[in-house]
Amino acid sequence: MIGMAGQVWVSLISVGGVVLGGVLSYLVQHRTQQSAERAEQQRRRIALSETRRAERLALLERFIEVSAEADRLLRIQFPLPVHDAAHAPFLDLNRTVWHGLPDGESVRDHLEDNRSVFLDAAREVMG
Repeated sequence: MIGMAGQVWVSLISVGGVVLGGVLSYLVQHRTQQSAERAEQQRRRIALSETRRAERLALLERFIEVSAEADRLLRIQFPLPVHDAAHAPFLDLNRTVWHGLPDGESVRDHLEDNRSVFLDAAREVMG
C-alpha cells in the first residue's frame, strides 16, 4: 500500500510539473505575441507618419513652386506695387519653411497680414 501511495504521489507531482510547465509556456508565448503585435503596430504608426510627412512635404514643395511661378508672372504682368505685395507672403512662406514659425503662431496667422495687403493691392489694380 505504501508503494502504491508513493507511485500516486510521483504521478501527481509529474502531472503537476507538466501542467505548471504548460502554463508557463503559454504565458511566455502569450507575452511574446503581445510584444510582437505592439512592435508591429508601432512600426505601422511610424511608416504612416513618414508617409504623411512625405506627402505634406511634396505638397509644400509644389505650393512653393506655384508661388514662385506666380511671383514671376505678377512681376511681368502687373504694376510693381502688386508684385511687391504678392512677393511678401511668398517670402514669409519661404522663411517659415526654412526657419519655422514664431512660438504660438499658426501658418495662417503668420501669412495673413501680407496676404491681405496683396489682395487689397490686386483689387485696386483690377477695379
